[in-house]
Amino acid sequence: MDGVPPIPQQRNHPDAARSQSGTGIAPDAPAPEPAPVPAPEPPGDAGAPGSPAPSDNRFAVLGPVRAWRGAEALPSGSPQQRALLAVLLLRDGRTATAPELIDAIWGEDPPQQALATIRTYASRLRKVLEPGLLVSDAGGYAIRLRHQEALDLGIARSLAADAEKARAAGDRALARTLLARALEMWDGEPLAGVPGPHADTERTRLSEWRLQLLETRLDLDLEVGQHAEAVSELTALTAAHPLQERLRELLMLALYRSGRQAEALAVYADTRRLLADELGVDPRPELSALQQRILNADAELARAEDPAPTAAPVLVRPAQLPATVPDFTGRAPFVAELGEILAGADGQVMAVSALAGIGGVGKTTLAVHVAHAAKPHFPDGQLYVDLQGTEPRPALPEAVLGSFLRALGTPDSSIPDSPADRAALYRSILDGRRVLVLLDNARDAAQVRPLLPGTAGCAALVTSRVRMSGLAGAHLVDLDVMSPEEALQLFTRIVGAERVGAERQAALDVVGACGFLPLAIRIAASRLAARRTWTVSVLAAKLADERRRLDELQAGDLAVKATFELGYGQLEPAQQRAFRLLGLADGPDVSLAAAAAVLDLP
Repeated sequence: MDGVPPIPQQRNHPDAARSQSGTGIAPDAPAPEPAPVPAPEPPGDAGAPGSPAPSDNRFAVLGPVRAWRGAEALPSGSPQQRALLAVLLLRDGRTATAPELIDAIWGEDPPQQALATIRTYASRLRKVLEPGLLVSDAGGYAIRLRHQEALDLGIARSLAADAEKARAAGDRALARTLLARALEMWDGEPLAGVPGPHADTERTRLSEWRLQLLETRLDLDLEVGQHAEAVSELTALTAAHPLQERLRELLMLALYRSGRQAEALAVYADTRRLLADELGVDPRPELSALQQRILNADAELARAEDPAPTAAPVLVRPAQLPATVPDFTGRAPFVAELGEILAGADGQVMAVSALAGIGGVGKTTLAVHVAHAAKPHFPDGQLYVDLQGTEPRPALPEAVLGSFLRALGTPDSSIPDSPADRAALYRSILDGRRVLVLLDNARDAAQVRPLLPGTAGCAALVTSRVRMSGLAGAHLVDLDVMSPEEALQLFTRIVGAERVGAERQAALDVVGACGFLPLAIRIAASRLAARRTWTVSVLAAKLADERRRLDELQAGDLAVKATFELGYGQLEPAQQRAFRLLGLADGPDVSLAAAAAVLDLP
């Protein structure tokens, strides 16, 4: 595909040798493997040459780093162990030496026992992977996959290459389908939560490649006349990547071909101001030329290629649920309660459960866990969307409906333009089917209503920071922080029973300082798990300083402060002032009289 190169290989670091005991990595004895189960069918014809065998492992790096044997998720260990797995998976079977691995995982500040730690991680991985997959070679390690389809990145590369061939052959419809399948390989941020300089570099590289694939697919959309459908997606993308001129060029063209000439010209004016303010440059010549052609009402500009022939909708079974966390802890009453409601959806008008709670309390984690457990009750598929309710621009219901309709097999040419028509088609397609819809991070009931299936046998799970009392017939669940026992259990599962058992009181101090908030506990525990030289008491001391506590509660892209700021930013100025003043009070509760006095209100 033009402008869509394959992911480059990881650079070698010949000068990264460390002063360690020994010069290489000693081989480990492979452990016996459990009986394998079939792996998912790769893209292409079943049983084609090069397809993975049932005994093969499969891996994911285009999201959290994960491993499976068939449908069984395999433990991937601590963040550093996942970093080792990621390095080896991204080297395409080439050996990584000890200095390269140390440099990739820890950078300029490796621990004293880095080499021994890598040996330990490799030994643990070898025990869960199939025999012969992780090999010791030339003083280092390598993972040698038998098929590129065993890695989600390999599947994405193959699909992108096939799309390039299809486009060169003039089959734009096939190229668009293949690119869409390649983009579906991403499950959030690549290498999510994996530490180290290598992961940072590859995360950026993989995210940029995804954006290139997305640009190419949108370009194909416009080539076949799907300009109206592309406007919503391009609007969101330009907001997320404001300096990407190619995206703005595509948005201008999509708007112009949708009869929105003034808006197309406004995009150019906004781009020109932004580039001047941010970079001190003018738009590139292609963008300026497009503006002139729009001003001149160029007849050639308005003409798209003949759209692809309309195909009858093909009902497919979407499986869009995010991965559940392997260390899910507690919430047993809620899991049982919600599971019972979802299990009884068949025969009802519709089952709707809405989970409400503050940021970081674990609403999404609980909802995803319950949804996975309920999958057998919804054999026709599961839909998922992050409605971005805490963002300045939440997801528009009509854009979400378009995405859901595509996931259910509706071709772009059959998706109506009006929100009401999209909602009607969505409900019609779901009629007689049993589908679970997970609407995550909703702003309000008005955003949710058009997305509810409304037919017997279907169910919806909704999470939000506000109570969805406006959803008629919804089962409302208010989620609070964990109990001290649950909080300690979660902390222990991440850090390890041995370290926590030796300092139980310090561990209780840590989860108490975290306010028993699951997000805060997960961040604190992940930081401790990544630092073998820290004791639990060291972490407890760092969290004891209330003025620095929020600064300590961040790890990678997770931060308690950021979660709070999203909610704080949605308050009115008077509410923000009240929040700050009430935060000065000691203790967990503030009486009405005390609050009135602090706020100087009756």
